[in-house]
Amino acid sequence: MSAPKDPGTPPMRTLAEVNSTIDGAPRTSRLRSLLAFTGPGLLVAVGYMDPGNWVTSIQSGALFGNLLLSVVLLSSLIAMLLQYMAAKLGVVTGMDLAQAMRTKTGKKTGFFLWIITELAIMATDIAEVIGSAIALNLLFGLNLTIGVLITVLDVFGLLLLMRLGFRKIEAIVAVLIFTIMGVMGWEVLISHPDYAYLAEGFLPHPDILHTSQLTMALGIIGATVMPHNLFLHSAIVQTRSVDRSSVASKKFAVKWATWDSNIQLAAAFLVNCLLLVMGAVMFAGQEPGSFSSLNAVYNSLKDSTVVGSVASSTVATLFAVALLASGQNSTITGTITGQVVMEGFMHIRLPMWLRRLVTRGLAVIPVIICTIMYNGSQAALDTLLVNSQVFLSLALPFAMFPLIALTASKRVMGREFANPYWVTILGLVSGVVLTILNAQLIWGVLTGSG
Repeated sequence: MSAPKDPGTPPMRTLAEVNSTIDGAPRTSRLRSLLAFTGPGLLVAVGYMDPGNWVTSIQSGALFGNLLLSVVLLSSLIAMLLQYMAAKLGVVTGMDLAQAMRTKTGKKTGFFLWIITELAIMATDIAEVIGSAIALNLLFGLNLTIGVLITVLDVFGLLLLMRLGFRKIEAIVAVLIFTIMGVMGWEVLISHPDYAYLAEGFLPHPDILHTSQLTMALGIIGATVMPHNLFLHSAIVQTRSVDRSSVASKKFAVKWATWDSNIQLAAAFLVNCLLLVMGAVMFAGQEPGSFSSLNAVYNSLKDSTVVGSVASSTVATLFAVALLASGQNSTITGTITGQVVMEGFMHIRLPMWLRRLVTRGLAVIPVIICTIMYNGSQAALDTLLVNSQVFLSLALPFAMFPLIALTASKRVMGREFANPYWVTILGLVSGVVLTILNAQLIWGVLTGSG
Protein backbone atom coordinates (compact mmCIF):
# COMPACT_ATOMS: atom_id res chain seq x y z
CA MET A 1 0.00 0.00 0.00
CA SER A 2 1.22 3.51 -0.74
CA ALA A 3 1.85 6.08 1.94
CA PRO A 4 -1.11 8.37 2.62
CA LYS A 5 -1.00 11.70 0.84
CA ASP A 6 -3.08 13.46 3.48
CA PRO A 7 -2.25 12.10 6.94
CA GLY A 8 -4.14 15.00 8.55
CA THR A 9 -5.57 14.59 12.02
CA PRO A 10 -5.93 11.29 13.88
CA PRO A 11 -8.95 9.18 12.92
CA MET A 12 -12.30 10.03 14.47
CA ARG A 13 -13.45 7.77 17.27
CA THR A 14 -15.21 4.69 15.94
CA LEU A 15 -18.98 4.98 16.56
CA ALA A 16 -18.31 8.11 18.58
CA GLU A 17 -21.78 8.13 20.13
CA VAL A 18 -21.16 4.78 21.87
CA ASN A 19 -17.33 4.55 21.97
CA SER A 20 -16.05 3.74 25.50
CA THR A 21 -19.55 4.02 27.00
CA ILE A 22 -19.32 0.63 28.76
CA ASP A 23 -16.89 0.09 31.62
CA GLY A 24 -14.09 -2.26 30.56
CA ALA A 25 -12.01 -2.01 33.72
CA PRO A 26 -10.73 -5.27 35.32
CA ARG A 27 -13.25 -7.05 37.53
CA THR A 28 -12.85 -9.05 40.70
CA SER A 29 -13.99 -12.33 39.15
CA ARG A 30 -13.76 -14.08 35.80
CA LEU A 31 -17.53 -14.22 35.43
CA ARG A 32 -17.88 -10.47 35.96
CA SER A 33 -15.08 -9.85 33.48
CA LEU A 34 -16.74 -12.04 30.86
CA LEU A 35 -20.12 -10.38 31.38
CA ALA A 36 -18.56 -6.93 31.03
CA PHE A 37 -17.18 -7.81 27.60
CA THR A 38 -20.08 -9.99 26.44
CA GLY A 39 -21.95 -8.27 23.61
CA PRO A 40 -19.78 -7.45 20.61
CA GLY A 41 -19.36 -11.16 19.91
CA LEU A 42 -23.15 -11.50 19.77
CA LEU A 43 -23.41 -8.92 16.99
CA VAL A 44 -20.57 -10.58 15.11
CA ALA A 45 -22.09 -14.06 15.44
CA VAL A 46 -25.22 -12.80 13.70
CA GLY A 47 -23.34 -12.72 10.39
CA TYR A 48 -22.64 -16.44 10.67
CA MET A 49 -26.31 -17.41 10.93
CA ASP A 50 -27.96 -14.97 8.53
CA PRO A 51 -30.67 -15.96 6.00
CA GLY A 52 -28.04 -16.30 3.28
CA ASN A 53 -26.60 -19.36 5.09
CA TRP A 54 -29.87 -21.13 5.81
CA VAL A 55 -30.65 -22.77 2.49
CA THR A 56 -27.02 -23.82 1.98
CA SER A 57 -26.89 -25.62 5.33
CA ILE A 58 -30.28 -27.27 4.87
CA GLN A 59 -29.44 -28.37 1.32
CA SER A 60 -26.13 -29.81 2.52
CA GLY A 61 -27.87 -31.98 5.09
CA ALA A 62 -30.67 -33.07 2.77
CA LEU A 63 -28.31 -34.07 -0.04
CA PHE A 64 -25.35 -35.49 1.87
CA GLY A 65 -26.52 -36.25 5.41
CA ASN A 66 -23.86 -35.66 8.05
CA LEU A 67 -20.96 -35.50 5.58
CA LEU A 68 -20.38 -31.74 5.62
CA LEU A 69 -20.56 -31.16 9.38
CA SER A 70 -16.76 -31.24 9.35
CA VAL A 71 -16.78 -28.34 6.87
CA VAL A 72 -19.03 -26.32 9.19
CA LEU A 73 -16.55 -26.98 11.99
CA LEU A 74 -13.54 -25.91 9.89
CA SER A 75 -15.30 -22.73 8.77
CA SER A 76 -16.10 -21.82 12.37
CA LEU A 77 -12.48 -22.31 13.49
CA ILE A 78 -11.23 -20.02 10.70
CA ALA A 79 -13.85 -17.45 11.68
CA MET A 80 -12.69 -17.52 15.30
CA LEU A 81 -9.10 -16.82 14.21
CA LEU A 82 -9.99 -13.85 12.00
CA GLN A 83 -12.45 -12.33 14.47
CA TYR A 84 -9.80 -12.57 17.20
CA MET A 85 -7.48 -10.50 15.01
CA ALA A 86 -10.22 -7.95 14.32
CA ALA A 87 -11.06 -7.54 18.01
CA LYS A 88 -7.38 -7.23 18.94
CA LEU A 89 -6.84 -4.51 16.33
CA GLY A 90 -9.69 -2.44 17.75
CA VAL A 91 -8.68 -2.84 21.39
CA VAL A 92 -4.97 -2.19 20.95
CA THR A 93 -4.94 0.63 18.36
CA GLY A 94 -8.24 2.36 19.08
CA MET A 95 -8.94 2.18 15.33
CA ASP A 96 -11.38 -0.01 13.45
CA LEU A 97 -10.19 -1.95 10.39
CA ALA A 98 -11.43 0.74 7.97
CA GLN A 99 -9.53 3.48 9.81
CA ALA A 100 -6.38 1.37 10.07
CA MET A 101 -6.48 0.56 6.36
CA ARG A 102 -7.08 4.23 5.52
CA THR A 103 -3.95 5.32 7.39
CA LYS A 104 -1.91 3.14 5.02
CA THR A 105 -3.50 4.38 1.79
CA GLY A 106 -4.07 7.55 -0.19
CA LYS A 107 -7.43 9.09 -1.13
CA LYS A 108 -7.89 7.12 -4.34
CA THR A 109 -7.08 3.75 -2.81
CA GLY A 110 -9.20 4.57 0.22
CA PHE A 111 -12.13 5.45 -2.03
CA PHE A 112 -11.74 2.18 -3.97
CA LEU A 113 -11.66 0.14 -0.77
CA TRP A 114 -14.71 1.99 0.53
CA ILE A 115 -16.68 1.16 -2.64
CA ILE A 116 -15.70 -2.52 -2.42
CA THR A 117 -16.71 -2.67 1.23
CA GLU A 118 -19.99 -0.83 0.64
CA LEU A 119 -20.88 -3.33 -2.08
CA ALA A 120 -20.17 -6.16 0.36
CA ILE A 121 -22.41 -4.54 2.99
CA MET A 122 -25.11 -4.02 0.38
CA ALA A 123 -24.84 -7.68 -0.65
CA THR A 124 -25.17 -8.75 2.97
CA ASP A 125 -28.10 -6.42 3.55
CA ILE A 126 -29.87 -7.73 0.46
CA ALA A 127 -29.90 -11.22 1.96
CA GLU A 128 -31.29 -9.89 5.24
CA VAL A 129 -33.98 -7.81 3.54
CA ILE A 130 -35.06 -10.79 1.43
CA GLY A 131 -35.06 -13.09 4.46
CA SER A 132 -37.15 -10.66 6.52
CA ALA A 133 -39.59 -10.01 3.66
CA ILE A 134 -40.07 -13.75 3.03
CA ALA A 135 -40.61 -14.35 6.76
CA LEU A 136 -43.27 -11.61 6.90
CA ASN A 137 -44.93 -13.15 3.85
CA LEU A 138 -44.95 -16.61 5.41
CA LEU A 139 -46.18 -15.43 8.80
CA PHE A 140 -48.70 -12.76 7.83
CA GLY A 141 -49.26 -13.18 4.10
CA LEU A 142 -47.83 -9.74 3.34
CA ASN A 143 -46.97 -8.91 -0.23
CA LEU A 144 -43.20 -9.23 -0.72
CA THR A 145 -42.85 -5.63 -1.90
CA ILE A 146 -44.63 -4.38 1.22
CA GLY A 147 -42.45 -6.65 3.34
CA VAL A 148 -39.32 -5.17 1.78
CA LEU A 149 -40.53 -1.62 2.45
CA ILE A 150 -41.30 -2.49 6.07
CA THR A 151 -37.67 -3.46 6.58
CA VAL A 152 -36.77 0.22 6.07
CA LEU A 153 -38.43 0.91 9.43
CA ASP A 154 -35.66 -1.16 11.06
CA VAL A 155 -33.44 1.86 10.50
CA PHE A 156 -35.48 4.07 12.80
CA GLY A 157 -35.81 1.33 15.40
CA LEU A 158 -32.03 1.06 15.48
CA LEU A 159 -31.75 4.83 15.83
CA LEU A 160 -33.94 4.68 18.95
CA LEU A 161 -31.91 1.80 20.39
CA MET A 162 -28.66 3.73 19.91
CA ARG A 163 -30.12 6.53 21.99
CA LEU A 164 -30.99 4.09 24.76
CA GLY A 165 -27.46 2.71 24.86
CA PHE A 166 -25.42 0.04 23.12
CA ARG A 167 -26.19 -2.52 25.82
CA LYS A 168 -29.85 -2.44 24.72
CA ILE A 169 -28.83 -3.40 21.18
CA GLU A 170 -26.69 -6.26 22.50
CA ALA A 171 -29.55 -7.48 24.70
CA ILE A 172 -32.07 -7.53 21.84
CA VAL A 173 -29.62 -9.33 19.57
CA ALA A 174 -29.04 -11.91 22.32
CA VAL A 175 -32.80 -12.55 22.64
CA LEU A 176 -33.13 -13.00 18.87
CA ILE A 177 -30.14 -15.38 18.73
CA PHE A 178 -31.54 -17.51 21.54
CA THR A 179 -34.89 -17.54 19.74
CA ILE A 180 -33.20 -18.96 16.63
CA MET A 181 -31.25 -21.52 18.68
CA GLY A 182 -34.34 -22.54 20.64
CA VAL A 183 -36.51 -23.02 17.56
CA MET A 184 -33.88 -24.95 15.61
CA GLY A 185 -32.93 -27.06 18.62
CA TRP A 186 -36.55 -27.98 19.28
CA GLU A 187 -37.26 -28.84 15.63
CA VAL A 188 -34.21 -31.11 15.51
CA LEU A 189 -35.12 -32.71 18.85
CA ILE A 190 -38.64 -33.67 17.78
CA SER A 191 -37.30 -35.22 14.59
CA HIS A 192 -35.40 -37.84 16.67
CA PRO A 193 -32.05 -37.88 14.81
CA ASP A 194 -29.43 -40.58 15.15
CA TYR A 195 -26.93 -38.68 17.30
CA ALA A 196 -24.12 -41.22 16.93
CA TYR A 197 -24.42 -41.01 13.14
CA LEU A 198 -24.37 -37.22 13.24
CA ALA A 199 -21.31 -37.15 15.51
CA GLU A 200 -19.35 -39.05 12.86
CA GLY A 201 -19.88 -36.13 10.49
CA PHE A 202 -17.39 -33.96 12.38
CA LEU A 203 -14.58 -36.21 11.16
CA PRO A 204 -13.38 -35.28 7.63
CA HIS A 205 -14.24 -37.89 5.01
CA PRO A 206 -12.67 -38.40 1.54
CA ASP A 207 -16.13 -38.24 -0.07
CA ILE A 208 -16.07 -34.47 0.49
CA LEU A 209 -13.69 -34.22 -2.47
CA HIS A 210 -16.26 -35.59 -4.91
CA THR A 211 -17.51 -32.90 -7.28
CA SER A 212 -21.05 -32.36 -5.99
CA GLN A 213 -20.08 -32.58 -2.32
CA LEU A 214 -17.12 -30.25 -2.86
CA THR A 215 -19.34 -27.69 -4.55
CA MET A 216 -21.66 -27.62 -1.54
CA ALA A 217 -18.69 -27.48 0.81
CA LEU A 218 -17.44 -24.42 -1.07
CA GLY A 219 -20.83 -22.83 -0.57
CA ILE A 220 -20.65 -23.37 3.18
CA ILE A 221 -17.11 -22.03 3.53
CA GLY A 222 -17.56 -19.17 1.10
CA ALA A 223 -20.65 -17.87 2.89
CA THR A 224 -19.28 -18.27 6.41
CA VAL A 225 -16.52 -15.65 6.76
CA MET A 226 -18.04 -12.34 5.69
CA PRO A 227 -15.87 -9.24 5.18
CA HIS A 228 -18.23 -6.84 6.91
CA ASN A 229 -17.87 -8.78 10.17
CA LEU A 230 -14.16 -7.96 10.35
CA PHE A 231 -14.89 -4.22 10.12
CA LEU A 232 -17.80 -4.50 12.53
CA HIS A 233 -15.93 -6.38 15.26
CA SER A 234 -12.93 -4.05 15.23
CA ALA A 235 -15.34 -1.16 15.80
CA ILE A 236 -17.89 -2.37 18.33
CA VAL A 237 -15.25 -3.88 20.61
CA GLN A 238 -14.32 -0.25 21.32
CA THR A 239 -17.62 0.30 23.14
CA ARG A 240 -15.69 -1.00 26.18
CA SER A 241 -13.45 1.61 27.80
CA VAL A 242 -9.79 0.60 27.81
CA ASP A 243 -6.72 2.41 29.15
CA ARG A 244 -4.53 2.23 26.04
CA SER A 245 -1.55 3.62 27.93
CA SER A 246 -1.50 0.41 29.97
CA VAL A 247 -0.30 -2.87 28.44
CA ALA A 248 -2.01 -4.79 31.25
CA SER A 249 -5.34 -3.09 30.58
CA LYS A 250 -5.15 -3.87 26.86
CA LYS A 251 -4.17 -7.50 27.53
CA PHE A 252 -7.16 -7.83 29.85
CA ALA A 253 -9.50 -6.40 27.21
CA VAL A 254 -8.10 -8.56 24.39
CA LYS A 255 -8.44 -11.68 26.53
CA TRP A 256 -12.09 -11.19 27.40
CA ALA A 257 -13.06 -9.82 24.00
CA THR A 258 -11.65 -13.05 22.55
CA TRP A 259 -13.60 -15.16 25.01
CA ASP A 260 -16.76 -13.27 24.10
CA SER A 261 -16.15 -13.75 20.38
CA ASN A 262 -15.35 -17.46 20.62
CA ILE A 263 -18.34 -18.27 22.82
CA GLN A 264 -20.77 -16.49 20.48
CA LEU A 265 -19.22 -17.99 17.36
CA ALA A 266 -19.59 -21.40 19.01
CA ALA A 267 -23.30 -20.60 19.31
CA ALA A 268 -23.41 -19.69 15.60
CA PHE A 269 -21.62 -22.97 14.85
CA LEU A 270 -24.34 -24.81 16.76
CA VAL A 271 -27.10 -23.05 14.79
CA ASN A 272 -25.49 -23.98 11.46
CA CYS A 273 -25.10 -27.57 12.63
CA LEU A 274 -28.78 -27.64 13.63
CA LEU A 275 -29.80 -26.32 10.21
CA LEU A 276 -27.72 -28.98 8.49
CA VAL A 277 -29.09 -31.72 10.77
CA MET A 278 -32.65 -30.51 10.13
CA GLY A 279 -32.00 -30.89 6.41
CA ALA A 280 -30.51 -34.36 6.91
CA VAL A 281 -33.41 -35.62 9.02
CA MET A 282 -36.44 -33.89 7.52
CA PHE A 283 -35.62 -33.65 3.81
CA ALA A 284 -33.43 -36.69 3.08
CA GLY A 285 -34.56 -38.44 -0.06
CA GLN A 286 -36.79 -35.61 -1.26
CA GLU A 287 -36.42 -33.84 -4.57
CA PRO A 288 -33.92 -30.92 -4.35
CA GLY A 289 -36.71 -28.53 -5.37
CA SER A 290 -38.41 -29.27 -2.05
CA PHE A 291 -35.75 -27.33 -0.15
CA SER A 292 -34.17 -25.08 -2.79
CA SER A 293 -35.47 -21.86 -1.24
CA LEU A 294 -36.62 -20.53 2.12
CA ASN A 295 -40.23 -20.64 0.94
CA ALA A 296 -39.81 -24.23 -0.25
CA VAL A 297 -38.36 -25.26 3.13
CA TYR A 298 -41.32 -23.67 4.91
CA ASN A 299 -43.85 -25.48 2.68
CA SER A 300 -41.99 -28.75 3.05
CA LEU A 301 -42.00 -28.43 6.83
CA LYS A 302 -45.69 -27.61 6.78
CA ASP A 303 -46.45 -30.80 4.86
CA SER A 304 -43.89 -32.93 6.69
CA THR A 305 -44.80 -36.16 8.46
CA VAL A 306 -41.39 -36.41 10.17
CA VAL A 307 -42.41 -34.40 13.23
CA GLY A 308 -44.88 -37.00 14.40
CA SER A 309 -47.47 -35.84 16.91
CA VAL A 310 -46.37 -32.20 16.74
CA ALA A 311 -48.45 -30.16 14.30
CA SER A 312 -46.49 -29.56 11.12
CA SER A 313 -47.96 -26.07 10.79
CA THR A 314 -46.51 -25.17 14.19
CA VAL A 315 -43.06 -26.36 13.14
CA ALA A 316 -43.26 -24.36 9.91
CA THR A 317 -44.46 -21.24 11.74
CA LEU A 318 -41.60 -21.44 14.22
CA PHE A 319 -39.19 -21.80 11.30
CA ALA A 320 -40.55 -18.52 9.87
CA VAL A 321 -40.26 -16.85 13.29
CA ALA A 322 -36.60 -17.89 13.50
CA LEU A 323 -36.05 -16.62 9.96
CA LEU A 324 -37.53 -13.25 10.87
CA ALA A 325 -35.32 -13.10 13.97
CA SER A 326 -32.29 -13.86 11.82
CA GLY A 327 -33.16 -11.16 9.31
CA GLN A 328 -33.79 -8.54 12.01
CA ASN A 329 -30.54 -9.39 13.75
CA SER A 330 -28.53 -9.04 10.59
CA THR A 331 -30.11 -5.74 9.59
CA ILE A 332 -28.92 -4.22 12.86
CA THR A 333 -25.31 -5.24 12.32
CA GLY A 334 -25.28 -4.37 8.62
CA THR A 335 -26.48 -0.84 9.30
CA ILE A 336 -23.88 -0.26 12.01
CA THR A 337 -21.13 -1.53 9.70
CA GLY A 338 -22.22 0.95 7.02
CA GLN A 339 -21.53 3.77 9.45
CA VAL A 340 -18.14 2.32 10.39
CA VAL A 341 -16.78 2.05 6.86
CA MET A 342 -18.10 5.42 5.71
CA GLU A 343 -16.43 7.22 8.60
CA GLY A 344 -13.31 5.05 8.53
CA PHE A 345 -12.49 5.19 4.81
CA MET A 346 -14.00 8.51 3.79
CA HIS A 347 -13.92 10.53 7.04
CA ILE A 348 -17.52 11.51 6.34
CA ARG A 349 -19.92 12.16 9.18
CA LEU A 350 -23.63 12.26 8.38
CA PRO A 351 -26.58 12.71 10.74
CA MET A 352 -27.26 9.33 12.31
CA TRP A 353 -30.74 8.92 10.80
CA LEU A 354 -29.50 9.83 7.31
CA ARG A 355 -26.54 7.47 7.51
CA ARG A 356 -28.84 4.61 8.52
CA LEU A 357 -31.33 5.44 5.78
CA VAL A 358 -28.67 5.59 3.04
CA THR A 359 -27.21 2.23 4.04
CA ARG A 360 -30.57 0.49 4.07
CA GLY A 361 -31.82 2.28 0.97
CA LEU A 362 -28.89 1.00 -1.09
CA ALA A 363 -29.91 -2.55 -0.22
CA VAL A 364 -33.66 -2.14 -0.53
CA ILE A 365 -33.68 -0.58 -4.01
CA PRO A 366 -32.42 -3.63 -5.98
CA VAL A 367 -34.74 -5.93 -4.02
CA ILE A 368 -37.76 -3.74 -4.77
CA ILE A 369 -36.83 -3.50 -8.46
CA CYS A 370 -36.41 -7.28 -8.68
CA THR A 371 -39.69 -7.88 -6.84
CA ILE A 372 -41.67 -5.55 -9.10
CA MET A 373 -40.03 -6.68 -12.36
CA TYR A 374 -40.72 -10.35 -11.66
CA ASN A 375 -44.14 -9.77 -10.07
CA GLY A 376 -43.11 -10.91 -6.60
CA SER A 377 -41.50 -14.11 -7.81
CA GLN A 378 -39.84 -16.10 -5.03
CA ALA A 379 -37.48 -17.63 -7.59
CA ALA A 380 -36.27 -14.18 -8.66
CA LEU A 381 -35.52 -13.22 -5.05
CA ASP A 382 -33.71 -16.52 -4.50
CA THR A 383 -31.54 -15.80 -7.55
CA LEU A 384 -30.80 -12.29 -6.29
CA LEU A 385 -29.87 -13.70 -2.88
CA VAL A 386 -27.42 -16.19 -4.43
CA ASN A 387 -25.86 -13.56 -6.69
CA SER A 388 -25.42 -11.18 -3.76
CA GLN A 389 -23.03 -13.71 -2.23
CA VAL A 390 -20.68 -13.17 -5.19
CA PHE A 391 -19.93 -9.66 -3.93
CA LEU A 392 -19.05 -11.05 -0.50
CA SER A 393 -16.62 -13.51 -2.05
CA LEU A 394 -15.02 -10.79 -4.15
CA ALA A 395 -14.66 -8.40 -1.22
CA LEU A 396 -13.28 -10.87 1.33
CA PRO A 397 -9.56 -10.71 0.34
CA PHE A 398 -9.67 -6.87 0.50
CA ALA A 399 -10.51 -7.11 4.20
CA MET A 400 -8.83 -10.34 5.26
CA PHE A 401 -5.28 -9.82 4.06
CA PRO A 402 -4.97 -6.21 5.32
CA LEU A 403 -6.27 -7.40 8.70
CA ILE A 404 -3.62 -10.12 8.88
CA ALA A 405 -0.88 -7.69 7.78
CA LEU A 406 -1.92 -5.00 10.26
CA THR A 407 -2.14 -7.33 13.26
CA ALA A 408 1.22 -8.90 12.33
CA SER A 409 2.92 -5.48 12.29
CA LYS A 410 4.88 -4.56 15.41
CA ARG A 411 4.77 -0.93 14.30
CA VAL A 412 0.97 -0.96 14.34
CA MET A 413 0.29 -3.31 17.23
CA GLY A 414 3.40 -3.00 19.36
CA ARG A 415 5.72 -5.89 20.21
CA GLU A 416 3.40 -7.24 22.92
CA PHE A 417 0.35 -7.54 20.67
CA ALA A 418 1.66 -8.30 17.17
CA ASN A 419 0.65 -11.74 15.93
CA PRO A 420 3.11 -14.56 16.67
CA TYR A 421 4.53 -16.00 13.46
CA TRP A 422 2.43 -19.16 13.71
CA VAL A 423 -0.78 -17.12 14.00
CA THR A 424 0.17 -15.02 10.95
CA ILE A 425 1.04 -18.13 8.92
CA LEU A 426 -2.20 -19.83 9.95
CA GLY A 427 -4.14 -16.70 9.00
CA LEU A 428 -2.43 -16.45 5.60
CA VAL A 429 -3.02 -20.13 4.84
CA SER A 430 -6.70 -19.72 5.79
CA GLY A 431 -6.92 -16.57 3.68
CA VAL A 432 -5.41 -18.19 0.61
CA VAL A 433 -7.62 -21.28 0.96
CA LEU A 434 -10.77 -19.16 1.41
CA THR A 435 -9.85 -16.99 -1.56
CA ILE A 436 -9.31 -20.01 -3.82
CA LEU A 437 -12.53 -21.64 -2.66
CA ASN A 438 -14.46 -18.39 -3.11
CA ALA A 439 -13.05 -18.04 -6.61
CA GLN A 440 -14.27 -21.55 -7.41
CA LEU A 441 -17.66 -20.73 -5.93
CA ILE A 442 -17.93 -17.57 -8.05
CA TRP A 443 -16.98 -19.53 -11.16
CA GLY A 444 -19.65 -22.08 -10.36
CA VAL A 445 -22.29 -19.37 -9.97
CA LEU A 446 -21.28 -17.60 -13.19
CA THR A 447 -21.11 -20.77 -15.26
CA GLY A 448 -24.06 -22.49 -13.66
CA SER A 449 -21.94 -25.47 -12.66
CA GLY A 450 -22.07 -24.80 -8.92
